[in-house]
Amino acid sequence: CTVFVPLWTILYYVLPYFTTYRSLRNIPGPFLAKFSNTWVAYYARQGQKFAAVDRAHRKYGPLVRIGYNHVSIADEQGIQTVYAHGNGFLKDHFYEAFVSGVPGVFNTRDRVEHTRKRKIVAHAFSPGAVAAFETHMAENLHRWVTQLDRIAATPASDGYARVNMMPWCTYIAFDIIGDLAFGAPFGMVEKGRDECEAQLTPNGPITLAAGAETLNRRGEVSSTLGLLLPLKPYAKYLPDPFFSKGLHAIQTLHGIASIAVSKRLDAVEKIDANQNSRHDILDMLVRSKGPDGNPMQRDELTSEALTQLIAGSDTVSNTSCAIIYWILHGERAAPGTILPRLQKELDTAIPNDNTIATHAQVKSLPFLHRCIDEGMRIHSTSALGLPRIVTSPRGFTFTSASTASTHFPAGTVLSVPSYTVHHSASIWGPDVETFNPDRFLPDRL
Repeated sequence: CTVFVPLWTILYYVLPYFTTYRSLRNIPGPFLAKFSNTWVAYYARQGQKFAAVDRAHRKYGPLVRIGYNHVSIADEQGIQTVYAHGNGFLKDHFYEAFVSGVPGVFNTRDRVEHTRKRKIVAHAFSPGAVAAFETHMAENLHRWVTQLDRIAATPASDGYARVNMMPWCTYIAFDIIGDLAFGAPFGMVEKGRDECEAQLTPNGPITLAAGAETLNRRGEVSSTLGLLLPLKPYAKYLPDPFFSKGLHAIQTLHGIASIAVSKRLDAVEKIDANQNSRHDILDMLVRSKGPDGNPMQRDELTSEALTQLIAGSDTVSNTSCAIIYWILHGERAAPGTILPRLQKELDTAIPNDNTIATHAQVKSLPFLHRCIDEGMRIHSTSALGLPRIVTSPRGFTFTSASTASTHFPAGTVLSVPSYTVHHSASIWGPDVETFNPDRFLPDRL
């Protein structure tokens, strides 16, 4: 045994460095990352993968080896190259850690299956379809503004009411995506707390779960296990409770989607199809047909609705909260440069008697859009580099102004770290860490 373990370690981790992945040996990076994904998985476990990768790029340059076969490309041209539709790359095995139930359009790796799902889902996000969702969104926003007005009506002794916007941004994001993806809001705004119904087993009891907390834990554990896939079947036995709690969160989140979809479909079955014309994402998925002419089965509907919940809840809540924060931060840093301009633009566009602004009223406000773009740049909601596999037998050669031409053989995993790209002084200028919406003026882009 004392001989076998070191020998196995050498064969499993060290030998590929000199054989299968020898072409990557000249790409710099942390020492441990040359042999395994342990380095990047460790920081993913800490919720700091984006920061660790960013530090590595600042130390080693635009190309960094962050895993045994994984190269991070911190170059603006890499975004179009690695993530362009139809470029021949394939989603990495990383995405398999995000599957619960059957694969959805986000985590399926099969190209044919992804194309089928994408065609079914795409029509739900056409400009016309999205515009028709505004009625549902406005109803939820009205409830949200009413709650915020209630808080503002009871100021402290200094005359100011204080509110933590992060949970309230979470409540509105979950309620809107619940309304669109499942046919009814989760009721978080009305209750003022993070709470959803969940059904962990088919026909099992309905329990209450913290939806946002569950979603966050699920994302953290899946992002970690995606880098250590051989550990996934054994993760619940690991002594670190991060894994057991995260796996329970995956089950709970699927249970939240299952009960919500079941309620909606059961209601539809009791009503004549012609009378049930509620226009939302789930309705469009229910009515859709695959290439074989058959509708989606319930388990696939649940997975696709769950995909919408994951894609549209914490991303929207985190982004909206971050934009609010950075607007206020920019005003504090340079008084009079942000809020007065934004307030004037909004007051001009939105009538005083409007409780909720319509999309038509705000869609063409240039300073508002620049504030949103700048907040998203600094915050980088999806800060991770999403991995893609080079599949062409000829490999792939990356060339840009910032790095020498580099060839990556088939089997190499490539990703572009959005946080690093969005915080690059060479792209955005020396004030890259400053909230400056005017950097998005047309003559500066």
